[in-house]
Amino acid sequence: MILKLEHIYKDYIQGKMTVPVLKDVSLHVEEGEYVAIMGPSGSGKSTLMNIVGCLDRPTSGSYELAGEDVLSLSENKLADVRLNSIGFVFQNFQLLPRMSALDNVALPLVYAGVRKKVRRERAREALVRVGLEERISFNPSQLSGGQKQRVAIARAMVNKPKILLADEPTGALDSKSSAQVMELFSKLNEEGVTVVMITHDPGIANHAKRVVDIFDGEISERGEAVQ
Repeated sequence: MILKLEHIYKDYIQGKMTVPVLKDVSLHVEEGEYVAIMGPSGSGKSTLMNIVGCLDRPTSGSYELAGEDVLSLSENKLADVRLNSIGFVFQNFQLLPRMSALDNVALPLVYAGVRKKVRRERAREALVRVGLEERISFNPSQLSGGQKQRVAIARAMVNKPKILLADEPTGALDSKSSAQVMELFSKLNEEGVTVVMITHDPGIANHAKRVVDIFDGEISERGEAVQ
């Protein structure tokens, strides 16, 4: 099992009030699965994503990633997990505007201490994998929204993470670009990549092989998505 969350609670303190956001959330994801977590704004899905992505800690509960107790790790160790075990794809791409597609993709390898020649080779391979071999030297301003997201996906995959975590990955895209990006996620999953996707869009969620609904901080399994 690649992802195991058990009895996760997350509360926020607002003045003298305690506001519960996640309520007894348990979620298991097997290696190679493609899971969509779907819910409306305010449902708790972003909070859940932050916990899965080791960007936040729950108030209580347990979390294991590839068998490792994530919640017992120091902040430095958590940074290592985010760098090496989780690939992040965000709605707004988060590309550095003055860097080429190749250099944007290579950035995690810089932080990982990979030699320049090797990281450029791996970044190039990642861009070929997402169909952007002809856009390697382009800056983000020269790319369409769909191409920017594919660069972001290549960057997320370049460190060969255990899990690809996508937060509303088509939120800033038109319908054609959205379809291309979702096709790419399906292709990566068929190649063995574990994908966990956060979305509010039922059409996007149905690309996954399993859909989990979240509402008012509680989740329910829907089972197999309709293809």
